[in-house]
Amino acid sequence: MSRARTAGTTGLASVMLALGLHAPALAADQARLGNVQQAIESLAKTDGVVGAIGEVYVDGKRVDKGSAGTRLLGGKGGRIPPASRYRVGSQTKLMTATVVLQLVKEGKLSLDDQLADVLPQVARQDLVERAGEITVQQLLRHSSGVPDFFASGKFADPFDFTTYYSPIDLVKASRKVSRTGEPGAGFAYSNTNYVLLGLIAEKVTGRSLSAELDRRLFRPLGMKHTYLTTKPPQGIKGPHGHGYYPDDKGRPRDIDRQNASFGGAAGGVVSTSHDLSAFYRALNQGRLLPADLQRAAGQPRPDLCGGTVAAAAGSGPGFLAVTYTSSDGRLQFAVSTTLKIDNQRAMPVNDAMNKAAATMLCPS
Repeated sequence: MSRARTAGTTGLASVMLALGLHAPALAADQARLGNVQQAIESLAKTDGVVGAIGEVYVDGKRVDKGSAGTRLLGGKGGRIPPASRYRVGSQTKLMTATVVLQLVKEGKLSLDDQLADVLPQVARQDLVERAGEITVQQLLRHSSGVPDFFASGKFADPFDFTTYYSPIDLVKASRKVSRTGEPGAGFAYSNTNYVLLGLIAEKVTGRSLSAELDRRLFRPLGMKHTYLTTKPPQGIKGPHGHGYYPDDKGRPRDIDRQNASFGGAAGGVVSTSHDLSAFYRALNQGRLLPADLQRAAGQPRPDLCGGTVAAAAGSGPGFLAVTYTSSDGRLQFAVSTTLKIDNQRAMPVNDAMNKAAATMLCPS
């Protein structure tokens, strides 16, 4: 999950005042809040962007929306409906973490539990080196030293849309890569950590992670358009934007199908701006976890608007999605872009998204 750079100096209090949150009408005075359509149009002009959508929510009510670019490459397909579903990438990790930490709250799991104890097969089959020293907390915080399965090189073809790899297959692939460090020694981002956490959640509950996300988060929070993809050919339901990725000759190729095997607990959720806003609002307002466990989830630190707005990002071939949320959980700006460039060239798009958010949320 990436972190947005600091942009803007005015505190969120100014935004809330501008939105008239202390007045009877929620949108009584929105004159100082940036225009979402203008911000999204500016974002869509960034090199590599095919289409972009965004919505702003305050206290669970949508106050503005925008869409620019097109659903398909070459100006085809019309604009993406702002309420469309899209891949959220690594924003999934915070949802998986919430499920795991709810199990801790219920006494079914401990942050100090060792991987070898809660998931014996990874030690018995030597799937994770030093599994007897790695804790649940270290998996949550990416400090386990377990390498990323993508580093194995086994999954280098972004156009392999059909081969199914189980979570255990991904863990096995990571075993062939050198550890990133000692257990608990320091941060080293690895999708494998969250593949393991998903397996732990399934082991403890006896249900699939998809069922647990639905039971604990999606249904209670009214996230009716959100679901977890885990196997090909699962994709995005309904009208949505298509992402593209350069082939070996540099030509952008439609990558809308993708391979759901690589997502799952680490990045497989498909959602909407409305549903993501509901999740971050509930999380930041303490309705999903007590304060001590909420801190254990390792939420993104505030960067925007004088340190009062945080950004949670997720990316993959053909897309980049970021949700900006206030520290009190009242305000969300959820943005999705579809791309026609590889991830190594996507940093300017990330910067443009942060700029759009600053324009929206940090009135000067």
